Amino acid sequence: MTPAALTTLDQHIREVSYFGDEVRRLFHGRGRFYPGLEQLTVDWLNGQILISLFKEPSVEFIDKLTQLVDKWMKIPIWQEQVRSVLLHHRSRQGAPMDVLFGELTPTQVVIENGLKFSLDLGLKQNNGLFLDMRNGRKWVMENARDKNVLNLFAYTCGFSVAAIAGGAAQVVNLDMAKAALSKGRDNHRLNEHDTDKVKFLGHDLFKSWGKLKKSGPYDLVIIDPPTFQKGSFALTKDYKKILRRLPELLKSNAYVLACVNDPNLESQFLIDEMLEQAPEVTFVTRLNNPPEFVDNNIEGGLKSLLFSYGKI
Repeated sequence: MTPAALTTLDQHIREVSYFGDEVRRLFHGRGRFYPGLEQLTVDWLNGQILISLFKEPSVEFIDKLTQLVDKWMKIPIWQEQVRSVLLHHRSRQGAPMDVLFGELTPTQVVIENGLKFSLDLGLKQNNGLFLDMRNGRKWVMENARDKNVLNLFAYTCGFSVAAIAGGAAQVVNLDMAKAALSKGRDNHRLNEHDTDKVKFLGHDLFKSWGKLKKSGPYDLVIIDPPTFQKGSFALTKDYKKILRRLPELLKSNAYVLACVNDPNLESQFLIDEMLEQAPEVTFVTRLNNPPEFVDNNIEGGLKSLLFSYGKI
């Protein structure tokens, strides 16, 4: 990250007119359109501005960024709408948060697609909602009515919230991180959902296949794994294990939304793996990422691929 590139950030931020009711990415340096800012993002969190650094910056970079924030806070709309500006050091141990303006509100409720989600700020690397998946959650909400849904690697259950909001009959969430699932339960309660329709399984996927089958078969399976999870999942090695047994979980005429967010893997990786491991599950389309997540390489960002099983 280069201090001189902050002029570009300043120009971009001054042109931002969105301070609406819903959470949004305001600046996506990780799309590699802005040289010198590839490891910086800026998000609008309903009153809080979150600046995230994914690489350790120089002291000069931090000083100039802090000066920019002071200037932004003199802009009338910032004075009216922004109550705090936070700097998240994602590359540092413990991912600490600095407050550049105002006060940190560690638990923040945001709105996306009309749904409420609770974020935890200043506690860990990820705050509880991956903003690039907004269109995926919208697709699920629009296509979940009366469906039995399986949400693998559920994290804080964003897809589950979207599915129940869309009228799903049942959602089964599986994730090894029980704390994340607890946050997912809170997210459902925030939206006044009937949690009797939702299951939360804090188990290892490969040791819990029998439990998943008992709640199936499923009309929709969502697979959104981490690139790497120490001791439990390595994407290039373990994704194929899921796909090989995937048909066991599917109803006829089911959909599969399979995702990969490794910049080193293209969509074709997942299409080819599905063809090899579960040829009866066929590729339909790739969902577009939100427009603010534009990338100079379309395969560099999130890949959300829709597959079908049987005739739909």
